[in-house]
Amino acid sequence: MKKEIICIICPRGCHITVTGEGQNIQSIEGAMCKRGKEYATSEFTNPVRILTTTVKINDRKDDLLPVRSKDPISKDKLFECMEIIRKTTVNSPVKCHDVVINDICGTGVDIVATKDIY
Repeated sequence: MKKEIICIICPRGCHITVTGEGQNIQSIEGAMCKRGKEYATSEFTNPVRILTTTVKINDRKDDLLPVRSKDPISKDKLFECMEIIRKTTVNSPVKCHDVVINDICGTGVDIVATKDIY
């Protein structure tokens, strides 16, 4: 399997081609630096993302609390996490960095507030 990846580690934006199967990588071409190779390896074997979204606030009809994952979450878990977040509501006050959801979907990652709500 061949996968084309654009590196986002530095402004150079290398176009990297990774060839392999599953966790086994046969070749990495186009990376101009060691960090690019590490990024391409990670993106090929286990792509992760920071999950950024909003949560409903109970006592405010139209307001939403912005939240994000404290650490990256595996891409294959994002939709499962969003289902839980969609059903979650919070009561004000909430401070920035307060944990809204502990260990979402068994990932070991917390969902935290990114804004103060009073």
